[in-house]
Amino acid sequence: MYGQEKFDKLVNQHPHPHVHFSRRPDFTRRHFIELAGAGLTASYLATQAKASGQTIVQYPVATKNTAKNVIFILLAGAPSHTDLFDYKQIAAQPASFAPTTINGAQLPAGLLPKLSQHFTDNNLAIIRSLNSWGLVHTLNQTWTQIGRNPGGVLGNISPNIGSVVAIEKGDSKSLFPAFLALNSQNCAGPGYFSAQYAPFKVIPAAGGLQNTVNPDDRTNTGRFASRLKLLHGLDDNLRVNSPMGTEMEDYNTFYQAASGMMYNPTVTKAFSFNTAEVTPYGNTGFGQACLTAKKVLEANAGTRFIQITFGSWDMHQNIYSPTALPNMGKQLDDGLGQLISDLKGSGLFDSTLIVMAGEFGRTVGPLTAALGRDHFPVQFAVFAGAGVAGGRALGATDATGANITDPGWSRQRVVRPEDIEATIYSALGINWTTIRMDDPLNRGYYYVPNSDTDLYGPINELWG
Repeated sequence: MYGQEKFDKLVNQHPHPHVHFSRRPDFTRRHFIELAGAGLTASYLATQAKASGQTIVQYPVATKNTAKNVIFILLAGAPSHTDLFDYKQIAAQPASFAPTTINGAQLPAGLLPKLSQHFTDNNLAIIRSLNSWGLVHTLNQTWTQIGRNPGGVLGNISPNIGSVVAIEKGDSKSLFPAFLALNSQNCAGPGYFSAQYAPFKVIPAAGGLQNTVNPDDRTNTGRFASRLKLLHGLDDNLRVNSPMGTEMEDYNTFYQAASGMMYNPTVTKAFSFNTAEVTPYGNTGFGQACLTAKKVLEANAGTRFIQITFGSWDMHQNIYSPTALPNMGKQLDDGLGQLISDLKGSGLFDSTLIVMAGEFGRTVGPLTAALGRDHFPVQFAVFAGAGVAGGRALGATDATGANITDPGWSRQRVVRPEDIEATIYSALGINWTTIRMDDPLNRGYYYVPNSDTDLYGPINELWG
């Protein structure tokens, strides 16, 4: 295990792309010798694996293996940690936030009544020692989704965490895609993985998925089937084992997946909803996504990772305006609060890991001159389900929320996005130390960066 001092030393010296751009020091001969020794094992393993034709290298680890599914909620725009799950009271906050101490942790029970009750009922746990590597929205949103620096050497080819889950846990014969992205049109993609592991991007709507009925054959009398047969006859030789490469083969994968979802009552039921169903979720974009996630998992048709993007929390001014944080907080509370309740009612809660985080936090203490909060590295993460021991806050910050005073876990350092990534994999029974030898740069693709040095790892304390 790494103490904070050793962790910082390795991070500041290591040449791998997770290092924050503002913390890269001059590279000296002494650093080179130290790093050559530290990286010898992994380099040797990678070389031997390639020489022997192996496609994967792994270290022996014990995964939690408590989850079958994951719902990952990205709070885009960076929510204020000291106004939500690491609450620090200041005079400017509305009295309606009603801060309440629950199980030793202060929460805005008036702003988040349902989620505060779930914390009381031991249904969710809070990480208060999460720290971001940077303070740029686009960069860090991607970092959160791929578990490494998107500006690094492998940044452009790195797959979304959901794509890794899809390749590890997906079934190509399933009706639904393994990776579903709701309200996440700009989410990170499959990187260098095949397009079959890409996120299936959907904006939930009461009418369900678009284009699942042919406009010339709405009752499926056979016209669509005959056209699809004609299409296969004309160009299967170009799309199946295509001489034109993987791009055309990907098109064939899309055709097969799309045709399987057409005229299908399971698809219609899972992706559509009525007023009675969506009202408890708040009938907002976020609420509709939470309801759709629940219905898709209930269908049990192959989806294993669902990403929901909810934003924007980028509140540089007038953060306590009724249309800003109070409005967003209510949407979050209605949607996620009802989702947890429904998953518990259906029995899916125990097999579904819910993870929620932003890309960074917000400045603490008194508001800025514009009555808002600016970018800040300290933030929170929320975990629920899949055996997570709820009703607890792991980690602590000082009186204002500016500094992490207690990491709250065995590694005795701040939590990083890479640790969140490792935790997700461990919960699903995926070996987070996996190094794939199929990347196009021939460098070896680490599921979690620096697995060979044990620099990052799962937050096992979440399971008590």
